[in-house]
This record gives sequence, structure tokens and C-alpha cells, in this order.
Amino acid sequence: MASSDGLPETARAPSALWPGVSLAGTVVIADQLTKWLALAQLAPYQPVAVAPGLNVTLAFNPGAAFSFLAASGGWQRWLLSGLALAISAYLVYWLAGVSRRDRLQMLGLAGVLGGAIGNLIDRLYLGAVVDFIDVYYGEWHWPAFNLADSAITLGVIAILLSVLRDSRSCRK
Repeated sequence: MASSDGLPETARAPSALWPGVSLAGTVVIADQLTKWLALAQLAPYQPVAVAPGLNVTLAFNPGAAFSFLAASGGWQRWLLSGLALAISAYLVYWLAGVSRRDRLQMLGLAGVLGGAIGNLIDRLYLGAVVDFIDVYYGEWHWPAFNLADSAITLGVIAILLSVLRDSRSCRK
């Protein structure tokens, strides 16, 4: 039987859906575990030095990236939660259409999906995202972040690299 792309079903590469969802689940578990440890071990907004340029500091972000919308009175919790749910559903759909052979794109989508769900859990249960990684230089501090934020950032980079790779191979 031929598939929609004209290839026999046996010739098509398996979908990246289940490996991607599994990896996203691993990101969610690691993210929630580290946040649980931060909540259990750290006092809010009291930095603990880990290494030069790195503290752990328990912080709460009711807004989006870089505290965007943080002081908006609470409605942003539901808007950002709805966006995270919609984006997560789209990422699962996207993963289903990606070949398991395209590991870079699968890793990127899984990272973004796992990070979005990890932060969504915080937002739904706590009303804010738990952040605890504090990178600084001198008196300058990058906004605190967490493992979910890191997975999202690295995932977006992997997706962009995958798209660039694919666009270059199309030109050849």
C-alpha cells in the first residue's frame, strides 16, 4: 500500500512522535524535580553561590520570558497557559510528521514541548513559573531561569539549525 507521499509504507521512516514525546516527558520530569528541590531547599530571593558567575536563587515569574506581563494582575496566567497548551498540541502534531531519522528536529521539538509543559505545570499549580538558575557577571544578572527555559532555548536553536540544514540541501 502506498502512502500519501507515494512511497510504500515499508519504505517510509518511522515517525518521531513517540521518541519525541518520551524525550519531552524526560525533560518535564527533570524540570519538575529540579524545581521541587529548589522549592524545598532555597529561601525565596536569597542567592546561594554555586560557582563564580552562578548562583541558585529561588524566584517566581508570573509572566512570560524576561518577566513580560508579570505585573498584569493575574489574567496573564490563563492566557499564557492557553498559549502553552495550544503550542504543545501543535508540537505533538509536528512531531508526528517528522521522520525519526531527523534527530536534530526531533530533539528540538521535544525540548520545546517538554519545556512548555514543565512551565505550564508551574503556572497551573502555583500561578507562576519557578526559576532558580542565576547567571551573573559582576553586578549584572541575567534573568533567573530553569531547566524548562533551557530546554526551550536549546530546542528552538536545534529547530532553526534543522531548518537551515534543510533549506541548504534544497538549494543543492
